[in-house]
Amino acid sequence: MKNFLLVVFLCFQVLVQGQNNGVIKGSVIDKQSEIPLVGATVELLGAEQPTGVSTDIDGYFKLQNVPLGRRAVRVSFVGYESVTIPNVVVTSGKDAVINIALKEAFNSLEEIVISSATKKDKAINTLTSVSARQFSLEEVTRFSGGRADVGRLAANLAGVSSPDDSRNDIVIRGNSPVGLLWRLEGIPIPNPNHFAAFGSTGGPVSAVNTNMLKNSDFITSAFPAEYGNAIGGVFDLGFRKGNKDEYEYTLQAGAFSGLEAMAEGPLGKNNGSFLVAGRYSLVGLIGAGAGGASSATPNYYDISYNIDFGKSKFGNFSLFGIFGNSDIDFLGDSIDDDDLFAAEDEDLFVKSGLGVFGLKHQITIGESSYLKTIVSNSFTKSDIFSDRYINKNTAQERVIRYLEADNIEDRWSFSTLFNSKLSNKNTLRAGVLVESFNIDTTLKDREGQPDLNNDLDPDLVTIRDVDENMTIVQPFVQGQFRFTENLTLNAGLHSQYSTLNEQFVVEPRAGVNYKLSKNHSLSFGYGLHYQPISPAILFLNENVNGQSVQTNKDLDFVQSNHFVLGYDAKLGRSWRSKVEVYYQDISNAAVEPFSSSYSSLTEGADFEFDDNRVSLVNDGTGFNRGIELTLEKFFSDGYYGLLTTSFFESKYKGSDGVERNTPFNNGYVVNLLTGREFSIGKSGKDVLFFDTRVSFSGGRYYTPIDLNASVQAGFEILQEDLAFSQQYDDYFRWDLKFGIKLNSKNKKQSHQFYLDIQNVTDRDNVFVRRYNRLTNEVNQVDQIGFFPDFGYRFQF
Repeated sequence: MKNFLLVVFLCFQVLVQGQNNGVIKGSVIDKQSEIPLVGATVELLGAEQPTGVSTDIDGYFKLQNVPLGRRAVRVSFVGYESVTIPNVVVTSGKDAVINIALKEAFNSLEEIVISSATKKDKAINTLTSVSARQFSLEEVTRFSGGRADVGRLAANLAGVSSPDDSRNDIVIRGNSPVGLLWRLEGIPIPNPNHFAAFGSTGGPVSAVNTNMLKNSDFITSAFPAEYGNAIGGVFDLGFRKGNKDEYEYTLQAGAFSGLEAMAEGPLGKNNGSFLVAGRYSLVGLIGAGAGGASSATPNYYDISYNIDFGKSKFGNFSLFGIFGNSDIDFLGDSIDDDDLFAAEDEDLFVKSGLGVFGLKHQITIGESSYLKTIVSNSFTKSDIFSDRYINKNTAQERVIRYLEADNIEDRWSFSTLFNSKLSNKNTLRAGVLVESFNIDTTLKDREGQPDLNNDLDPDLVTIRDVDENMTIVQPFVQGQFRFTENLTLNAGLHSQYSTLNEQFVVEPRAGVNYKLSKNHSLSFGYGLHYQPISPAILFLNENVNGQSVQTNKDLDFVQSNHFVLGYDAKLGRSWRSKVEVYYQDISNAAVEPFSSSYSSLTEGADFEFDDNRVSLVNDGTGFNRGIELTLEKFFSDGYYGLLTTSFFESKYKGSDGVERNTPFNNGYVVNLLTGREFSIGKSGKDVLFFDTRVSFSGGRYYTPIDLNASVQAGFEILQEDLAFSQQYDDYFRWDLKFGIKLNSKNKKQSHQFYLDIQNVTDRDNVFVRRYNRLTNEVNQVDQIGFFPDFGYRFQF
């Protein structure tokens, strides 16, 4: 009996101990060929007893009974540079997954393994030389004020400005947000935001579920040859795979991210997995306003998935996608004076939707090559209607339809990419992307229109009415050449052809990295980039001899030459600094055929594009130049820090030849982020955390309003001869976040609570100065003030 009780007691102790621990697992691949490495050694560092495993035939490994908290893992393989992954967060509620790519040593000697630390400052895409950084799920959810939004995360990085609390537009080095390319799983996607306007790349609420993301790349200049149709930057996102060993679930609630449920687990007999998540607007359920921006209630939901069918003799197949819908009604009777988006004499109804549905196939060819092919269909849609109250609150009050917009973009995409590791010194990559667009868009508006039918109201004029098909073909080839252990060249060619105007362009790209020493390196990048004018401008109607003609349709691509020089220095075990100087020369921008201050380079600053710019020509120019400094301490010893500083100038010329500020020429941006974690409790398994962010930037440039002309016309008229000549006050915001992470003692469960206080000082940052047609005044509307966000996550 005593022996039986002793066995029961020991079993209980083992069970409790096991459930107090967690799991680290993942895969190890060759960085150049992306082929799994069989037999790589994975070690848990700092453990009381040496713990290590070897990868299997699929490059997969699993470390069990790992103590909770932040742990370090070292991965090594004979003939490869070993990698140490610090700060792997191990919890009781979810397995920690890390995927490691090892680079073959320049001189492959079986007895030599070179050690190197993990490089978060380097892109996952190995053919990227400059202006790139990878980010993780933990970073997106960690930073204060981020609202679990990848766009707002990017605003903390050097070269990015986003002094607008209402939207997550990404302004990179003075470029319009329209110049950004969004990619998911290797394929371009439309604007992945709720309440997105036609032709834009940002919005108020992200539809990208951050819990779905794996480590991804953000590239701000001179990007590699496989990226095209962008002049500003690239956001290259990837979905992680679900847990292929066991089922896991996540429940979450947040003021901005909404209510969320996520499930993942094994699928099929080939080590496949599924990952599915759905979110619904919390403020929509409770009927609250739009986070201090408006009293109107936003409703939105999205569903994301990544289904991996595992490896077979035919290769690896997976399905991925996003589907989302959103709507909001701004009713004039319930609108406040300081509403950011609506007016008291108008009812505005906004609906939008997006969808991405992709099938990906990857197959290994030989010992060092693979072929990846993706077929996808994506769409965006937006419906906007407004009814204007004439003589509101009088006996003569009446309502007329003032605006109608119905926009649908449907896109079929085919991408194929061949990657081959020719040797440990040379890699070749080539492929082609074909995108077929159907654009069905209608815009009718009374604003600024004459009264030709004499009904005492401006006529409802058709501004845009098109159902157009076009195809863009983008072949590319690029390679990496390691001339010495310290000198690497990435070079390639990208090209584009559009069936809309039958234009064909070739874009050379090149980047050089040179290691001055173990901790210091220089980099240089050059890229020629082209991008079509936004369809919101291309398909505008002009009345020519009584006929509606799309006189912008044949506009050429905008051209941009990027030049970047960078210097990197490692300042210690977990510190690094980086300085980049850049110059961007832009030509072929769309301007008016007569003397005017207008340029397409100024579009994308808000929800709307100018709808009266027709017969445009490609004579506009511009430039962006600046210097960026990053000082970063990666998480270690319980804390992290990030200081990014950018000083830049963004100018353009319209057809009048006058050099002006773009609306994105803030001049400077400074971000300081830091955070601290404390282990609490007897076992130290729980964590108390604090994070804070302080952001400064110059104010946005704007065009002053001609008040007298506006009063006479009844709508806002700008002084276009003084375009972007005035600047709002400097932007300042301080956010503070704190919370707790609790790991269960005897179950596979974890909890996280946080409170994120945004704009702690309740600073009045300017949103816009606009003409008020009811009072005949120019009013200033401020951005979101003090606002507390909150969140709770339960993983099991």
